[in-house]
Amino acid sequence: MIRFILVILTAFLYLILSIPVLLVLLLIRKKKPEVCDKVSRALIRWIFRVILFFAGTKITVEGQENIPKDRAVLYIGNHRSYFDILVTYTTVPGSCGFVAKKELARIPLLKNWMDLIHCLFLDRSDIKQGLQMILAGCEEIKSGTSICIFPEGTRGKTPSELGLGEFHNGSFKMATKTGCPIIPLSISGSRNILEAHFPKIRGTHVTVTYGKPILPGELTKEEKKEIGNYTKNILLEQLKENPAR
Repeated sequence: MIRFILVILTAFLYLILSIPVLLVLLLIRKKKPEVCDKVSRALIRWIFRVILFFAGTKITVEGQENIPKDRAVLYIGNHRSYFDILVTYTTVPGSCGFVAKKELARIPLLKNWMDLIHCLFLDRSDIKQGLQMILAGCEEIKSGTSICIFPEGTRGKTPSELGLGEFHNGSFKMATKTGCPIIPLSISGSRNILEAHFPKIRGTHVTVTYGKPILPGELTKEEKKEIGNYTKNILLEQLKENPAR
């Protein structure tokens, strides 16, 4: 329980003590967006690393060379833990926003920080809002910010790492509309940080693997039609090849 308390206390103190910094960043965002982005990314990556340290989480990263350095991408990942965003954000290069459930937008201060790092909020019950979110994500990608989405829509609860849920095709529209590369992102072992024995947090070794880019324009008609299953199968192979250590 000590680790759980440390993690919760660290996150809470950061949100409270960083209010002055947050206000300054919000003020300069319109005049100096590049500075705001750079500082926001650095601060969020720092606090995520601190939290992961207190949680006893070690990360092995495979395939970072597969991530294009000259353009934004759409990361498609499996989802097993609340810690997936922390693990991912500390290993992706450059600017990257996440698609998160709308409920997180109701949490004061957290929403502000998520806005600063270009996160998008999705209401799955509102089709119109979902379309607006996709268009907003397309604009982010066009402006150079990568987007990460977990197409299962919820955290997997099966004991097996290979028990993936349905990969909804709508999650891929940001890539099919912009033509940006899709990077399959597999996360192994993150459920063992917390969810496998909630509320205890245990020291865990997580493996993050970035697969080779999938270019929507080079897929066959059938592959495009089943792009969710196509990417899901690639992720399954990555999970088999690079399990948690």
